[in-house]
Amino acid sequence: MAYENILVFREGAVGRVQLNRPQALNALNFRLMTELVEAFREMERDPGIGCLLLHGNEKAFAAGADIKEMAELGAIDMYTRDYIELWDEVARIKKPIVAAVSGYCLGGGLELAMICDIIVASETAKFGQPEINIGVLPGAGGTQRLTRAVGKSLAMEMVLTGRMLTAQEALAAGLVSRVVPVEVYLSEAQKLAGEIASKSPVALRLAKEAVLQAFEGSLSSGLAYERRLFAMAFASEDQKEGMRAFTEKRKPEWKGR
Repeated sequence: MAYENILVFREGAVGRVQLNRPQALNALNFRLMTELVEAFREMERDPGIGCLLLHGNEKAFAAGADIKEMAELGAIDMYTRDYIELWDEVARIKKPIVAAVSGYCLGGGLELAMICDIIVASETAKFGQPEINIGVLPGAGGTQRLTRAVGKSLAMEMVLTGRMLTAQEALAAGLVSRVVPVEVYLSEAQKLAGEIASKSPVALRLAKEAVLQAFEGSLSSGLAYERRLFAMAFASEDQKEGMRAFTEKRKPEWKGR
């Protein structure tokens, strides 16, 4: 399928999507988000892809939602046009998603990055929820995912003042998994995505589901959920192959079932 606002690549077992509105700092308009969801769904259906990689360019991952597109909309427009739901559609992707972030990652862009499972940041990355500066608040999960990632006090400061975090501040707060030089941020993220894609597809799906459950409920319910998924893994051919390969000192050959 031809896309206007994103670029799509297949690199081995990694499906890579680049946000491609550089003239607008990759502002996330309705069409771009629709294309992103379509591309991710197609990769989700491809059994040869084990991990997804999402990135912008060195100047901006995404500087936010497209304000020009939404400035004159009313409350009912925002509630009924299914724009914010496109972020929810990305969150429903079951395969692991790595975000490679450089430059501005703000507003809806940060909300999109936080939906991804791992964030690799360049030293130039800047993270923020500046919606307060235009008279609104985060609406695609920013008040919820950011608070879970960095804690109440820092999230409250960012949301109430629009303060941006540097890459190192984001690392210290637990928002990103690593910070690397801008020259290699994408290649490092590609390496990480390739390593993830080399694992059992069944185990990856179960493991992602278990970690995400930690954000949804209590510790006791999460532990019970984890236990059920752990037991379920023993119904897969990949579990048998993985453990046999370990005892036989060879590389496993995953079947994805």
